[in-house]
Amino acid sequence: MIGKKIRLERIMDRNTGRMLIVPIDHGMTDGPIPGLVDVRETVASLVAGGANAVLMQKGIVGVGHRGAGSDTGLIVHLSGGCSLSPDPLTKVIVTTVEEAVQLGADAVSIHINVGAGDTPAMLRDAGVVVRDAKRFGMPVLMMMYPRGEKIKDEHGLAAVKIAARMGAELGADIVKTHYTGDMASFREVVDGCPVPVVIAGGSKGEVKDILQMISDAVGAGAAGVAMGRNCFQHPTPERFIKAASYVIHERLSVKEAMQRSGLGAEQ
Repeated sequence: MIGKKIRLERIMDRNTGRMLIVPIDHGMTDGPIPGLVDVRETVASLVAGGANAVLMQKGIVGVGHRGAGSDTGLIVHLSGGCSLSPDPLTKVIVTTVEEAVQLGADAVSIHINVGAGDTPAMLRDAGVVVRDAKRFGMPVLMMMYPRGEKIKDEHGLAAVKIAARMGAELGADIVKTHYTGDMASFREVVDGCPVPVVIAGGSKGEVKDILQMISDAVGAGAAGVAMGRNCFQHPTPERFIKAASYVIHERLSVKEAMQRSGLGAEQ
């Protein structure tokens, strides 16, 4: 579908086919955490750094998702949950593909915790979203995380392979999931998922370690990252985004990327 193809090109680098997506939907779950108090300022920094797309809840779109003259992609997140809920792993659909179209979205995303108590309901919702997205030619990013009582290791190869493949089976155009910790195991995840896979950033970590993880994941076949806290909570988000972009799109070493982005002097 040409409409979907055009929209996919808006959330990735057209030359490399890879992407650096920054989710800033955390306010729904955790409130105005550091880095997301002033959303307009945060988005301006992410865009200036060269993020390919910003992912947010529908109510934040009006605050701003693009800088002046930029063509940063917009991904509207359709799922919602709350850390104060009796079961924070439960995600429900809080808006529709049609409303995302009205907001100017280039793609939509949904969140499924594979293994949570409400997994069947989340899978059913995914089916509805994919059906509606097909009607509008809208790409779907699925956040597929192994989480729940039966999951002993959320980053374990066996669980991540299942979660990633489930996303493809459900009809995702892009799957976001955990990095398994090393290139060899993550190649198995990528090989078993017939659509592009991007890694989650996880909890905030040391810059060098995060950039190395990104480099290793892309080396193993990942199509990029969808990373939030490590981007918008960095002291200089613009520089971090630039460094990550150099690693993803130009395949620079971590050291070179940090030097070219200006991080070398401060990290």
